[in-house]
Amino acid sequence: MTTDGGTDVKTGARAATTATGPATSTAADAAADPGAGAGALTPEGFTRVLLRRWHVLLFTALVTATACYPALRPPPRYQSSAVLVVKPPRTGNQPNQLTNLRPSLATVSYAVVQQLQAAEGKAELKKAGVHGTYRLTPRNSGTSATPSYSIPTLQIEAEQTAPEEADRVVQAIVGVYGRHLAALQARQNVPAASLLTVDLLNRPGTVALPPNRTRAVAGAGALAALVGVVSALWSERYATARRRRRAARRLTAAHRTP
Repeated sequence: MTTDGGTDVKTGARAATTATGPATSTAADAAADPGAGAGALTPEGFTRVLLRRWHVLLFTALVTATACYPALRPPPRYQSSAVLVVKPPRTGNQPNQLTNLRPSLATVSYAVVQQLQAAEGKAELKKAGVHGTYRLTPRNSGTSATPSYSIPTLQIEAEQTAPEEADRVVQAIVGVYGRHLAALQARQNVPAASLLTVDLLNRPGTVALPPNRTRAVAGAGALAALVGVVSALWSERYATARRRRRAARRLTAAHRTP
């Protein structure tokens, strides 16, 4: 037999239990995740996360350094360079061809350079064995804004991993240049006595290029910092979600206990 007073007491107890359940769950969530509901991550919270996850930062730094090791120690490179000149034909008035270098010769030389820099010229250079990094730089008597080519000299540079290969590439470019100059004069039916010729002012010389590790170190450091921060934030978020799930399971188990 149940009295009205007993019924009211039981009903009130069930209501109190139901009312305190969400509050208890909210309190447990807040205890498991101190940053929940706090909005955006503050600089202080960001710093605390990085300090808590220092092992993640260390691990990503080691992995990044291992992956970027080849970039931090690049293979040696060598640069070979030579300067060629377009010479006029030898005449009785000008027995020394180098004293008769007129601006018109520079114009012809620049036209040959343009042919080599075109798509067909690059294909011909590649067929001749030219590869890697190379530069063809005519002698500019003006400025970068207003170039002027009045001296018929051309500097040829090539970079390779072996000094012998760098010299060979320079010699190949000189050979293709000479063939283009001869073909240009043949199309104009230039007499043999008036042909322009190509000569080297200096033989190809090779120097070792100093390795540039600054850019590689900066890139590896930026990559390690980015990957480390992202990994630390992700691991913190995963650990927080895991704590919240555990707290929710404990709270559910506590509610089911009679």
